[in-house]
Amino acid sequence: MGKIKLIVANWIRSDQGKDILTVLIIILVGLGSFGLGRLSKTAQNEGLRMEYLGQDLSGSLIEAPGSVLGLQNQTGADIDNKKFFASSRGKKYYPIGCSAGKSIKQSNRIYFETREAAETQGYELSTSCR
Repeated sequence: MGKIKLIVANWIRSDQGKDILTVLIIILVGLGSFGLGRLSKTAQNEGLRMEYLGQDLSGSLIEAPGSVLGLQNQTGADIDNKKFFASSRGKKYYPIGCSAGKSIKQSNRIYFETREAAETQGYELSTSCR
């Protein structure tokens, strides 16, 4: 194994070895670029599609019976009569006046009218807002 390493190392250090290595690198980069270009232009590849719970295939929000939708589908008047909110990414819910929920972005908030509505969706009351 040591002899093979020595032969390869000497060959790479030679001018002929450097030229062949450069040509091989150019060929591999070219083939990789060609392959990626072909992959991006296939008719079957439509790119990534993100789907979220509560959305149909067109991207508009749908509401299952008895479910509570997030802020995306609630107007200001709808939010005014809500008493609790939670993060769509978390497991805790907060009363509207609680300062512990201030860090939750408006776009990630889900609003509830009652504690029971929040708890049936799998949320539990934050310990800092009791």
